Amino acid sequence: MKTILYTTDYSENSVAALKYAQKMSEQMETRLVISHVFDYPTVLGSEALSEPFPQLEKDAFRTHQAKLEKFCEAHLGSDWKTPNIELEVVENKSVLKGIISVADQWHAYLIVVGMKGGSTLREMLMGSTTKHLIEKAPCPILSIPADASYMPLKTIVYATDFEDEDVYAIRKLAEMAKQFEAEIKVVHISTKEEYAGDMLMEWFKTTLREKVSYERMDFKVLFTDDVFNSLRIYLGNTNADLMVMLEREHKSIIKKWFHRDLVKKMENYGRMPLLSFRGANHQHFYFKAAL
Repeated sequence: MKTILYTTDYSENSVAALKYAQKMSEQMETRLVISHVFDYPTVLGSEALSEPFPQLEKDAFRTHQAKLEKFCEAHLGSDWKTPNIELEVVENKSVLKGIISVADQWHAYLIVVGMKGGSTLREMLMGSTTKHLIEKAPCPILSIPADASYMPLKTIVYATDFEDEDVYAIRKLAEMAKQFEAEIKVVHISTKEEYAGDMLMEWFKTTLREKVSYERMDFKVLFTDDVFNSLRIYLGNTNADLMVMLEREHKSIIKKWFHRDLVKKMENYGRMPLLSFRGANHQHFYFKAAL
């Protein structure tokens, strides 16, 4: 059974992500692991330490397990008490390492997190956990806006720069789209100086068709000097349910900063879920049937 991993810090921003993950897991018939990472250095370093470490450890896990159950009860009601939902409390000094350890343990195919303040990229540029998750996690990261409600995926927009990593990402994305019978709209935003946009799209379409058998794909090139606004309008016109972007590791300085600025604006826009693939993960096939 495939596993979706949801991780929470109990903030209000993570509530919508919990509900989204639960509904998505239910529709896709996957396992949902609800996780919280904690640490207790202040307890172990206090003068009040009088009990053996094993007892403190057991008490800490019981306390955090109860808190996680209470969080689920408050926001999912009795829906969380189903066979396909598992609670996972993890002790780790690093939240990032704790989340990744759970993802590895369960062979997670997707990690769901909440957007904070409607903008995950501002956190990303400041070295937040979300940024490092995208850089280190063995699977894609799905960021959910705090005011989002779950809607079955019908239209998925993938922004491409015509790179090899895009092919691998779309191949994985197609496995998800197939379960929803969703259409993948592959779009490239081309500046007016990039006159070869249509020709590049035809080449990319041919390359993609050779490696991805999913039929419900549409291809579009938009010529504009205002990349963000054109993409925002396109998302609205297509009634997109999910925006997908690839975090690329190997790009020229100009293209890297151009892409970063676009992702920053899209995340600040914060109107719909954003799925982030990592280019270096193209050899990991977590979208196959889970172990």
